[in-house]
Amino acid sequence: MSRFFATGSDSESEESSSADEITPKAPGATFKQSLLLSDDEEDTKRVVRSAKDKRFEELTNLIKTIRNAMKIRDMAKCLEEFEQLCRAFLKSKTIVDKEGVPPFYIRLLADLEDYLNQLWEDKEGKKKMNKNNAKALSTLRQKIRKYNRDYETEIAAYKENPQESADEEEEKEAEESASSSDSEGEAGDDGVSAKAFLKKKPEAPPEASKFLKSAKGSGDESSSSSDDDDDEDWGSDSVDSGSESSDEGEGKSASLAVVFLKKTQGAEKSSEKKLGKKKKPKKKERLEEEAEEEGGEEVEGGWEKVKGGAPMVKEKPKMFAKGTEINVPVVVKKLNEILQARGKKGTDRAAQIELLHALANIASENNLGQGIMVKIKFNIIASLYDYNPNLAAFMKPDMWKKCLDCIDELLDILFENNNIFIGENIAEDSESLVASDQPFRVRGCILTLVERMDEEFTKIMQNTDPHSQEYVDNLKDEGHVCGIIDRLLEYMENKGSTEEICRIYLRRIMHTYYKFDYKAHRRSLGLQGESKSEQDQEESEGEDSAVIMDRLCKFIYAKDRTDRIRTCAILCHIYHHALHSRWYQARDLMLMSHLQDNIQHADPPVQILYNRTMVQLGICAFRQGMIKDAHNALLDIQSSGRAKELLGQGLLMRNMQERNAEQEKIEKRRQVPFHMHINLELLECVYLVSAMLLEIPYMAAHEFDARRRMISKQFHHQLRVGERQPLLGPPESMREHVVAASKAMKMGDWRTCHSFIINEKMNSKVWDLFPETQRVREMLVRKIQEESLRTYLFTYSSVYDSISMGTLSEMFELEIATVHSIISKMIINEELMASLDQPTQTVVMHRTEPTSLQNMALQLAEKLGSLVENNERVFDLKQGVYGGYFNRDQKGGYQQNKSYNRDQKGGYQQNKGGYQRGGYRNQNHQNNY
Repeated sequence: MSRFFATGSDSESEESSSADEITPKAPGATFKQSLLLSDDEEDTKRVVRSAKDKRFEELTNLIKTIRNAMKIRDMAKCLEEFEQLCRAFLKSKTIVDKEGVPPFYIRLLADLEDYLNQLWEDKEGKKKMNKNNAKALSTLRQKIRKYNRDYETEIAAYKENPQESADEEEEKEAEESASSSDSEGEAGDDGVSAKAFLKKKPEAPPEASKFLKSAKGSGDESSSSSDDDDDEDWGSDSVDSGSESSDEGEGKSASLAVVFLKKTQGAEKSSEKKLGKKKKPKKKERLEEEAEEEGGEEVEGGWEKVKGGAPMVKEKPKMFAKGTEINVPVVVKKLNEILQARGKKGTDRAAQIELLHALANIASENNLGQGIMVKIKFNIIASLYDYNPNLAAFMKPDMWKKCLDCIDELLDILFENNNIFIGENIAEDSESLVASDQPFRVRGCILTLVERMDEEFTKIMQNTDPHSQEYVDNLKDEGHVCGIIDRLLEYMENKGSTEEICRIYLRRIMHTYYKFDYKAHRRSLGLQGESKSEQDQEESEGEDSAVIMDRLCKFIYAKDRTDRIRTCAILCHIYHHALHSRWYQARDLMLMSHLQDNIQHADPPVQILYNRTMVQLGICAFRQGMIKDAHNALLDIQSSGRAKELLGQGLLMRNMQERNAEQEKIEKRRQVPFHMHINLELLECVYLVSAMLLEIPYMAAHEFDARRRMISKQFHHQLRVGERQPLLGPPESMREHVVAASKAMKMGDWRTCHSFIINEKMNSKVWDLFPETQRVREMLVRKIQEESLRTYLFTYSSVYDSISMGTLSEMFELEIATVHSIISKMIINEELMASLDQPTQTVVMHRTEPTSLQNMALQLAEKLGSLVENNERVFDLKQGVYGGYFNRDQKGGYQQNKSYNRDQKGGYQQNKGGYQRGGYRNQNHQNNY
C-alpha cells in the first residue's frame, strides 16, 4: 500500500507521485531490488521505504521461516524463530498501534497453535521425536498458549471465517499492488512494462523460479491457484493504467483518477472472486485438478512441475560405450563404479541390483571366466542384503527368492570349478580374476553370506503371522535353506578351515536340534510303513538325526576354540536327547558340562537356549517317571512367572521405566520363531502335576509341623486361589483340574484324582501332545496310585491298630509286592511308625504318635521356650549374665532341656527333612509331662 493510502494527505500524495524513488510490491510478496529509475538518475540506485514496509517485511520473512520449519517438523527451529518474531513484533508496536494487528500475523498465531495441538495429540509421532524437538515442542506449546491470550478475539474471528480473512488480506495486497503499479507507470522510462515487471521474480534465479511456480501450482498453504489469477488480472490492469498515465504532460489529478478507477474495478473483481470461491468445493481433488490445468497452460512458457523428495535416478547409466572392448579390467572398473554409489543418499537400490545382474550377463556373454562371475555374484548378494537399510526390517518375498537363487548359482560355480579360491584374507590387489594357468583368487566369504541368509530367514519367520497360510508357505523355504547349508557344509569340509567348519556345523545343528525324528522313532519301536512305497522311502533315507547330531557335536567338542559355539552345541545336543526321551544321556551331558555354573555370564540368545534345554529336560524326566527331577528342572523357569519371556516366546507387558522402546525392539529380535515354540500350557501342567505328586504326601506327613516348608510356591498359590472361590463348580481350565485332583488325593481318593487328571479335556490339551501318549498316561496312573497310598497312610495311620496289605492292594489297585515295597520304604525312612507282620501280611501301627491335643501342646511349649530365650537376651544386655537356672551356658541348664529335646535324632520334627513319628516315644516322659 502506498503512502497516499496510508495517510490520505494531499502533500504526501504529491510527493509520492513525483518522487523518483518508488517502492513497488507484487501481490503476496515483498521484493528487495533497485527499481527502474529515470534517465537522469541511472547512476544512483536507491530505494526509499517506509518504516511500516520495513517492519512488515521483517515479520513476513520470519513467518515464512516458521512455516518452512513446520513443514519439516523442526520444533527447535520453530521455537527459535517464534522468539525472534515476538521481539520483531514488539519493535513494530508503534506501527501496529496505528495500523492494527496485521492479518497475516493473526493467521500464523492461529495456524501455529492448531499445528502444535495436533502434534501434541499424536502420541506415536512424539515418541519418534528426538530429545531436542520434544523439549522444544513442549516449550513452544506453553509459550503460544500464553501469547495467544492477548489476541483471543482476533484469532476467534479468523477461525470463524478463515476464508474471508484470507480474502481481506488479498484485497489489501491488491490495493498495494495497484498503487505501486500506478506510480511505476508514471516513472518507468526504460521500456520495461509493468506487467513484465510484476511477473518477474527479482531474487530467484530461473531454476528456483520453476520450483516456486510449481509449489504454487500444487496448492501451498500460503497461496492457491486463485491467487495466481488475481495476480495476472492486477498485472493486466496495471498495464492499462500505465499506458493511460504514461504521458508526462498529464497532471496529478489524472493519475489519481486512474488509481481510484482501478480501485473500483479491483473491488468489483475481488467481490466476484469471493463469490466464486464460496461456490467452489473445498476439496483436495479440486485443487489438484486446477493445479494440473494451470500447469498444463504454463508448459508453453517453460514452467515445469517438480516432485518433492530425494532425486531419483531417472536414466540408467550406459554400461559400455559402443565399440568398447569388453575384458576383465573394464568389467571390474564398471563394477567399482556401480559399487561407489552403494550406501549413498538417493541411490536406487533396486536399480543397482539390476545393473549388477546386467553386468553379470555381459561377463557371461563375453566368456570372461568364472573368477569375475564369482566376484559379481558376491556383490549381487551383498546388495540384496543391503536393500533394507533398517536392521529390524525383513526381506520381501521377491528379494528373498532372488537371494536363494543367487547363492545356489554361486555354489554351483564353486563346485564346478575347483581352481577358484575365495577368502576374506585375500586382498583386492592380489585378486586373480583373469583366466590363466594360475587358479582364480577372489576376495569374499561364502560362509558369511550363508549365515546372513539364515538370519534373514529367522527374521522373515519372526515377522510373519504364525496363524496364517503365509507362515506355512514361508516355512516351506526351510528345506531350501537347509539344502544350501548342507551344500556349503560339503564344500567347507574340503576347502574350509577348522573354525569355518565349526561355524557351518553349528548352523546345521540349529536347524536340527528341535525337530522330532518320527521315522527314527517308528524304527526304534519296530514299526514299518503301511505301504510298500513308505518302506522303500525309509530304507533309501540317510542316517538318523541322532547320528547326525552326534557326529557334528563331537567334532565341535574336539576342534572348537570359542566357548560360545561349544556351549550352543552342547545345549542343542542335550535338547535333542531330551526330545527323544534319552533321559540319562541328556542328564549326564548336562552335569558333565557344568553349564549351570557360568550360564549367567552368557549372552541373551545363549541364555534363552539354556532355558529351553532345561525345560525340555524337565519334560523328558516327567515322561520317564522321574517326578522329582522333573520338578527341579522346571522350578526356576516356572517360579519366576515369566516363562514366556525366558523362553523367548513373547514379551510380557511392562512399564516404560523397566523397558524402553529400543530395548523392546532388541528383545523382539531375540524371539524364537513360532514353529520352535514349546507349549506353555503343557509345560505348566507338567510342573503342577509334578508339584502335586510331591507336595500332597509331604503336606499330609507334616500337617501339624510349624516349620513345614513349601516345595512349590506356585502350586500353593493355585490351591489358595481354589479355596477362595465362593462357588465350586466342575473344573474347566487345566489349573482347576489339577487343584481338584489335589484335593481328592489329600483324602486318599485316587480314582477321583485320576478322573480329574486324565480325561478327554486334559488329553486334548496336554497328554495327546506327547509322542508316546499311552505310556505317559499309564505312568501317571501308577504315580497317582502310589502317592495316594502314601498320603492315605500318613493321614489315617492314627485311626488304625493294624491294616491288611491285601486291603490296601484292593483299595489302590496295586500289586501286594508294590504295597509291601512302599510301606517298607516308609518304615525304613522313619516316616511311618509301624512294623510288618509277614505271616499275616498286615501292617501293625505303633501307638506312639501324639494326638492332636499333644501336638498343639508341643507347639505351645516350643513357642513359650523361644519367648523366654528372647527375654533372657534382653535381660542380659541390660543386667549382665543372670546365673543359676537361667544360665544358658551351664550344663544341664534351661536351654538344654528346652523344646523337650525335639531337635535330637529321633525327635518329633526334624530328621533330614523327613517326617519323624518316633520322637514322642524316645523323649524322657517324666521331663515332658
